[in-house]
Amino acid sequence: MEYLESNARYSKAVVHGDTVYLAGQVAQDAGADIGEQTRQVLAQIDALLAQCGTDKSRIVSALLLLQDMRDLPAVNTVWDAWVVPGRPPARTPMEARLADPRFLVEVQVVAAR
Repeated sequence: MEYLESNARYSKAVVHGDTVYLAGQVAQDAGADIGEQTRQVLAQIDALLAQCGTDKSRIVSALLLLQDMRDLPAVNTVWDAWVVPGRPPARTPMEARLADPRFLVEVQVVAAR
């Protein structure tokens, strides 16, 4: 197994065989609006997947954690522009209390290599 960007508590990515597991990603700018936070999160996912030798076209599942489900339409607007046409992953949006109340969205994905 490969562990990327690890500390004592967690790794941002773990590769096991041909499967890539990403930890939940949050925006770097917690003060941004939901659209910008979503763009930042998806950019981080793109970067981590590239480090692992894969890309968003190979995502098999995604968990979207939202501070407020009323933000889902705004998240969907950014998501729909980002996801590869014809290759949408299995996806579950959920409302959750995130680690910092300024974070509006967190996304965790699993991808094939």
